[in-house]
Amino acid sequence: MTTKRPPTALEKMGLNSPMALALHLPSRYEDETELFTIEEALGLGRFHSIQTQGVVIRNQVMFRPRRQLLVTIEDDTASLQLRFLNFYPSQQKQMAVGAHVRVRGEVREGYQGPEMVHPIVRAVTPDAPLPASLTPVYPASAGISQTIIRKAVLQALRDASLKESLAEFLPTKLMTEILPSNDWPPLQDAIAYLHQPPADANTQSLLERTHPAWRRVQFEELLAQQISLKRAHAIRRERRAPSFAKDQSVSKVSKKTTSIEDGLLKVLPFKLTGAQARVWAEIGADLSNTFPMNRLLQGDVGSGKTVIAALAAARAMDHGYQAAIMAPTEILAEQHYLKMQEWFGPLGIKIAWLSGSLKVKEKRLAQDIIESGEAQLIIGTHALIQDKVSFAKLGLAVIDEQHRFGVRQRLEIQQRVGSELFYCHQLMMSATPIPRTLAMTYYADLDVSVIDELPPGRKPIATKVVKAARRDEVISGLHDWLAKGLQAYWVCPLIEESEVLQLQTAVESFEQLTQALPNFKVGLVHGRLRSEEKAAVMAAFKANEIQLLVATTVIEVGVDVPNAALMVIEHAERFGYAQIHQLRGRVGRGSADSVCILMYAEPLSLAAKERLQTLRETSDGFVIAERDLSLRGPGELLGAKQSGDAMLRFVDLQRDAWLIELAQMAAERLLAEHGELVERHLERWLGSRTEFLKA
Repeated sequence: MTTKRPPTALEKMGLNSPMALALHLPSRYEDETELFTIEEALGLGRFHSIQTQGVVIRNQVMFRPRRQLLVTIEDDTASLQLRFLNFYPSQQKQMAVGAHVRVRGEVREGYQGPEMVHPIVRAVTPDAPLPASLTPVYPASAGISQTIIRKAVLQALRDASLKESLAEFLPTKLMTEILPSNDWPPLQDAIAYLHQPPADANTQSLLERTHPAWRRVQFEELLAQQISLKRAHAIRRERRAPSFAKDQSVSKVSKKTTSIEDGLLKVLPFKLTGAQARVWAEIGADLSNTFPMNRLLQGDVGSGKTVIAALAAARAMDHGYQAAIMAPTEILAEQHYLKMQEWFGPLGIKIAWLSGSLKVKEKRLAQDIIESGEAQLIIGTHALIQDKVSFAKLGLAVIDEQHRFGVRQRLEIQQRVGSELFYCHQLMMSATPIPRTLAMTYYADLDVSVIDELPPGRKPIATKVVKAARRDEVISGLHDWLAKGLQAYWVCPLIEESEVLQLQTAVESFEQLTQALPNFKVGLVHGRLRSEEKAAVMAAFKANEIQLLVATTVIEVGVDVPNAALMVIEHAERFGYAQIHQLRGRVGRGSADSVCILMYAEPLSLAAKERLQTLRETSDGFVIAERDLSLRGPGELLGAKQSGDAMLRFVDLQRDAWLIELAQMAAERLLAEHGELVERHLERWLGSRTEFLKA
């Protein structure tokens, strides 16, 4: 019996074939093609990396102020000190007195004159030749040296099978008609160039990824993605789904003269805004189709997305089908449950609640009424996509804050609710607006609706940025605020490293504020409370039995208390754009003027300073989303990182936005005119990852 060998370090990185290695492109380059004397290096080396060489004349370990290795090299022109704060015995041996070494690094002013700190060191002969090309630096996992990767890549580039894998098969006519110029090299040449650019290459365009060789690779990758999305769109239209046409709903289900949808519109204590009515018309049209809806509903915090979800659910229930609403957190799912009870309770609709925190008996009871069809509307968390949940007749799935679910989870609910006979309609909702470039690339298979109008009475929120040193002033102002009969939130810092620390900070703030505001009731809510405890605190806050709510980010989404018009965010510099925008949206829901105070600790990084400044100046969710995209990248915004698969490796959606439209045009042409080439192109670029593009 042969034992299976463990994967190598390269295989663990996914570099298990010549093609995978060829597409493992450098993240940057080092210029080792030039060599300077030590005297020249001393004059040129400040602020940029430079290469020189010499003989080791001194090698000693010092203990002042900490253990460090000091090495001095010299040539015919001068001497230079090398300092290593962390080093191995092998490095000390490599730089023994008398050894000839080539070093690369930045020359800085040290305690005893010019020095290089932690330079790259190689033992060489004095006349060792210089490389003819720039030296690539590859993305690597811990424990894998650049030498190992470089050697493996060079070997892969010589592999005979690679010629076929990277062969040109895109039609010349298509390329010349769509591409802006003809200076893009063939794919094989582009990849070889990027791995081994010549010494005279334009290093700036290589680093910025705007070089023609990069453009060719980026275009091919985008083309594969667009083909996959367009094909998914076509496949969806071939699937069968129940048609929920408005004029057929009542007659199909019962002899009632009033549909659930009409009953809901009468129960609602408000009229739909113009934007809500427009969006509902778009979704209603989708629901009447015989193929599954796949729509993203975008709307800023407080724009009224929930009522649209309720109307869609009502339409499905009018046709005798179940509807499910899934939210990423229990607190948000509970808010939906309470709101739906308020709206659908008077209409006699049976609603099931399902979350991970339910007791076994309660969970089984919920699963039973879902499976029997007794439950018409099902609301819950990730628990809805567990194996034990079986729907009787699910016609609509609503996924709220869809970017908070991993791609696999979104696919799972699609697969769970589908059957060979029909698929259910799917509505995704997000208060985090998707920038246009992101929608064009990742959401080509989605129809997008935007609620771009706030309900009447919603007032703009004034945002103030305040130093943490003025905390006492903020608390004093908070006292005056509460004395007017208004309520407030105090959000504690997000400390990613430790949930325990975050909780500790929340408890400390709670105790301090309770002491500072003895005339008011202060409440505390955080992620470690049991769901019933959280619900009790939130209910007391909503009823104004609690005037100040101290919270961690569990209140980020789904909390609606119109009398709460002040939000204080402590250590705001630790939060991202989207989080602050979401938190800020918890206020401004009533008739009082609303304020959000962003309290920050100094010193501020440049990125944090820019973030707080932007949030103070704008409440436009799309502007904030564009800034967030440039900061975090598409993976985090979409939940793609949770899947473990990077969706686009070589494209920057802001820098390369103009390429997306070219790729879309080429994808349409390839699908229409050269169907036989589509599979080859997808296999080359995406392999097994195409399923993620359908989410």
